Amino acid sequence: MSDAVQGPWVVGEVDADPADRRTGRERVGDVLRERILAGELAPGERIDLDKYAAEFGTSRTPVREACLALAQDGLVKVVQRSGVTVIGVTPESTIENFQLMAALSGVAAQWASGKISERDLLRVKELQREIRIASQAGEDITTLNWLFHAAINRACGSPRLIGMLSDAGRMIPRRFFALFPERVPCSLDDHEDLVRALSARDGASARRIAEGHFDISAKLLAEHLGRR
Repeated sequence: MSDAVQGPWVVGEVDADPADRRTGRERVGDVLRERILAGELAPGERIDLDKYAAEFGTSRTPVREACLALAQDGLVKVVQRSGVTVIGVTPESTIENFQLMAALSGVAAQWASGKISERDLLRVKELQREIRIASQAGEDITTLNWLFHAAINRACGSPRLIGMLSDAGRMIPRRFFALFPERVPCSLDDHEDLVRALSARDGASARRIAEGHFDISAKLLAEHLGRR
């Protein structure tokens, strides 16, 4: 499983300087994926290979390779003579992605409640506190949120489930909180409830809280894409 997975609820390790370890194709692909998922690149819009090659200071080849990878996820259409066209995501598919992520995250939280070590639980609690402090200071919490959920997901102890979570997370925008800052207070309350459930080794509650964590998020993003 690759560590370079997408979305705010991804799993895996965070590199000290991940940009230095990614290929040109991966860097371009990450940006294009994010813009498509966030609705910044609309369905039907053409992707100019020369334009993005200039933006990223690379040749056309990494941009085209990135588009081929995005085509495998159904986000763009690549036609030899017609170029690359954005397919994008519909509000319906966005909700489906969140529902899938919710179900998988719920199972991961339930399993983690019975397997998480005291050391890992302490780490989760520390991340929860850091997220709260950063939010109150008006700072970006994307990376901290990434780490919080990654720690819980890894504690489930199932490589297969972690791989499924990684695949689902690729279809959720990483910059979710930048798009919807009003979601932060509710999200932080969810975090506190989830930590309490994990501390109590209450698998049923951990699963319910993790699943519910995605409901409002799904509706917000679907409405956002629908307006665009």
